Amino acid sequence: MHTSLDPRHRAGTAPATADDPTRARRCRRKFLRFFPGGFNDATYLEWERDYKWQTHERWHGVLGKRQFRALLRQGQHAEIAARAIKVEQQSRHSMIFSFEKMALRDATRSSSGAMAFAEGLYEFLYGARSFENRFVQWVEVVSGLPRKQTRVLTWPLVTVFGFIAQPETHIFLKPLVTRAAARAYGFDLSYKARPNWNTYASLLELAARVRRDQRALGPRDMIDIQSFLWVQGSDEYS
Repeated sequence: MHTSLDPRHRAGTAPATADDPTRARRCRRKFLRFFPGGFNDATYLEWERDYKWQTHERWHGVLGKRQFRALLRQGQHAEIAARAIKVEQQSRHSMIFSFEKMALRDATRSSSGAMAFAEGLYEFLYGARSFENRFVQWVEVVSGLPRKQTRVLTWPLVTVFGFIAQPETHIFLKPLVTRAAARAYGFDLSYKARPNWNTYASLLELAARVRRDQRALGPRDMIDIQSFLWVQGSDEYS
């Protein structure tokens, strides 16, 4: 079951920008040049959607809410971290850079780092607080993880697990591509390099706008929205 992609019903509001129907139509034409069948195009499913959905299904096979909670009660923090990293690694196309994977492995190698990651991720995904509060707290958790060589606090690391686990709600932010896509769409993304709620809320506002503008294509969830934006901003589709 999918929830609304509009972040405003949850907490906080992103800075609004004026609609630009010309840009929206141009972005749609570009998407349809590559995938004439829209979000049901066979090539789209092969190139963009299916492997992301399969990664989501693998997550729920090993870290759905019930399994996650049971592992926490058993104190299996390192196992939770290992499963989360493995699910992302097994994706046909990894969403995070190798240096980010290395940073996360280093950060969760200690018992304290694994505990902080596991408990923080559970609260982010399954906690009872507001969407904004859970996101802000998750950023603080990631920021506080042990750092060996490379930084852990990046937008891809902060957003990848929410996107994998709950693509009906969360979206993945790859800075260069996402910013390029927002410009192509004529949307003033409130971007800051350090992960923060205002930027994420702004991206959710863009996602809601894309879903509304491109409703004729029938987007199902954030996987389709993120893929649409990827086509607009990635050099792969220049």
